[in-house]
Amino acid sequence: MIKVREATERDIPEIREIFLSVYGKDYPHREVYDEQWLKRSVFSDDALMLVAEDGKSGKVVGTGSVLLDYGAHSDLVGEFGRLAVHPEYRRAGIGKLLMQRRIEAVEDRLHIGIVVGRAVHPYAQRISLKHHFYPVGFLPLRHLFARRESFALMARCFGHALALRGNNPRVIPEVYPLAHRVLAGAGMSPDLIVDEESAPYPSGGPFRIQELSVRGFPALLRIERGRVRHREVFGSMRLEYGFFRLKARRASYFLALEKDRVIGAIGFIEEPHEHTVQVFELIALDDQVIRFLLSEFERRCREDRKVEYIEIDVSAHAPRMQRTLLELNFMPAAYIPAMVFHEVERLDIIKMVRLVKMQDLGELGLTRPVRELADLVMRGFTTRAIVPRMAQAVTEIPLFKGLDEEQVLRLAGVCSVQEHKAGERVFSEAEPAHSMYLVLEGKIGISAGKPSVGIGTVGKGEAFGELSLLAQRPHSATATAETRVEVAALAHKDLADLVRRRPDIGVVIYKNLATGLGAKLLRSDSSLRDRVLGESELLNLTMHLTRREQ
Repeated sequence: MIKVREATERDIPEIREIFLSVYGKDYPHREVYDEQWLKRSVFSDDALMLVAEDGKSGKVVGTGSVLLDYGAHSDLVGEFGRLAVHPEYRRAGIGKLLMQRRIEAVEDRLHIGIVVGRAVHPYAQRISLKHHFYPVGFLPLRHLFARRESFALMARCFGHALALRGNNPRVIPEVYPLAHRVLAGAGMSPDLIVDEESAPYPSGGPFRIQELSVRGFPALLRIERGRVRHREVFGSMRLEYGFFRLKARRASYFLALEKDRVIGAIGFIEEPHEHTVQVFELIALDDQVIRFLLSEFERRCREDRKVEYIEIDVSAHAPRMQRTLLELNFMPAAYIPAMVFHEVERLDIIKMVRLVKMQDLGELGLTRPVRELADLVMRGFTTRAIVPRMAQAVTEIPLFKGLDEEQVLRLAGVCSVQEHKAGERVFSEAEPAHSMYLVLEGKIGISAGKPSVGIGTVGKGEAFGELSLLAQRPHSATATAETRVEVAALAHKDLADLVRRRPDIGVVIYKNLATGLGAKLLRSDSSLRDRVLGESELLNLTMHLTRREQ
């Protein structure tokens, strides 16, 4: 018989032993091994700590907490965390029981519940799904155990959270797939507006940076009004909590100064052991200083502090901030509906992450709903890695001819990178076609027919597989790597979505595809060319391309 009750001071040694037995000495939240910290948690109004007790032996065999200060105090957000069951009592339903009791104890005190579950095994994910938490994100390489580990992020709305939710968030196209998936998965109407027009914040003037001191605190408080009115970044701390309380929570600020006048600041919490940083506030007198603060902050974290992971929660109603962070290599990793309370409503937020050093994620134990969301998030990180290379190669790639820098970034942002060894097929004749490809490095041989006969080769900067895209039919030839090759893959669906939103890009792309296809056909042997593309089909394709360009 297992009973669940609130933890008391006498339970502290057994709670500590449970954490040691489950996590060893690698648990990143090392405060749970500190008996004084556990004692404060037991008596704190900002935390609920429960234990599961074996009714026969009286032994504490599991524990779970709700941290009620996960958001700012007015946000009514709680983290359901620190769930641990002694290895000898696993698979006895103790985790589910602790989750149910926690919900019953705090549901009238919360609007939003958050679960941050390890991705190396699915236990916390399964328990959360059974209790109506839904996946909202995937945080790659978020915490440092024996190695960096990724985490699944799940959420549940309580009380009036959705009734207070702000309508029609404005998100940039790169955020939309994740946001739409989360809202649909939560059974909510995807009321998103895709914002293609908002420009990033501009680069500012001659500012300088210094860390906040007691002396600089009053100057920062004096720009309170502008900060509240245009708040776009959210977190668990705020400037008005006071300088000494901020310091007690290991919070720091970088100030932006124009001569000797404070004109902005960025607040953050650093975990030196884990090499991670969370931004919780951005304050600015005008738009000119915002990008300077963000870019200088990112550079100093990466170069001076050796930070490996940076996380920022951004309003889903702030497309300029979203675009600015994307250009600074932050990627959307989570979308949390109604996460923060601001003025008179609850706002959705986008958790944007900067991975300084991409690493192998290792073995993952993900439930199907979490895995689908994780694949979507990781595709963004993988894709973003090729954007600088493609932008740099714009002058060498005919497909990009006529596109400006912003258009190149949008096109590159929907591509993914593939590598193939010499002799490996990229696709085969008559296979269903879902993507076209752009050669970044190496050489591709094109062949057709039975027996297979070589038609030609495709080199760096050239596209292949575009015929299936333009004619909307299976591949008419086989593409094989003649050397080690690296290609950018552009899925037909993703291109269609981009062109629908941005017809200006579509006009240039289809024109360049037609020009490139014609040049390759002229290089190939005429008899073989006819086997791949007949004269009547070439005429129809030309007319089809002409209509697209118009």
